[in-house]
Amino acid sequence: MEREMKILIVGAMGTLGKAVAAELGQRHELVTAGRASGDIRLDLTDRASMEATLARLGPLDAVVSAAGNVAFGALMEMDEGQWALGLRDKLMGQVNLALSAAKVLTDGGSITLTTGVLAEQPIRYGAAASMVNAGVQGFVRAAALELPRGLRINAVSPGVLVESMPGYAPWFRGFEPVPAARAALGFSRSVEGADTGQVYRID
Repeated sequence: MEREMKILIVGAMGTLGKAVAAELGQRHELVTAGRASGDIRLDLTDRASMEATLARLGPLDAVVSAAGNVAFGALMEMDEGQWALGLRDKLMGQVNLALSAAKVLTDGGSITLTTGVLAEQPIRYGAAASMVNAGVQGFVRAAALELPRGLRINAVSPGVLVESMPGYAPWFRGFEPVPAARAALGFSRSVEGADTGQVYRID
């Protein structure tokens, strides 16, 4: 019989996060988090605050990230701040979330991070996103070897979302968009399955 879990979803108010919450919320207790909305406030770029927040929440069975910002721009015109945005937020923010989560998760608990299609299929103006997404995937594979207490970690790599196409279409010509609800199934597979060190590509 399936066990109800207590799951923290970071970025739960975003397009992807809402779909993940709708999928997992059918069966589990959710705590939603975001910079400006949700049950609690959580900033991926502030590790000390993030650790304190997770410690206050007490034991969790799973932590899911559907968050992370990157900058898009022409390769030779990107400034240091634009490169740093993705490194600080989507890459190190999720790395620090995973490390913080490992301290409060129950034995055998899971961590699920978000990467994206640009890790394997780069586009013009997306070099920073490709770099960061590939970094997240590399971290997940390596962290799976060392996490204690039977903890698991995976990543979900969705294609560009159908719901995001109004804003992203000019950069993703020829890509088949993915409904957010289908992308959310990858998070269900990670949280409710048994794998670790995997990257689930949803395309």
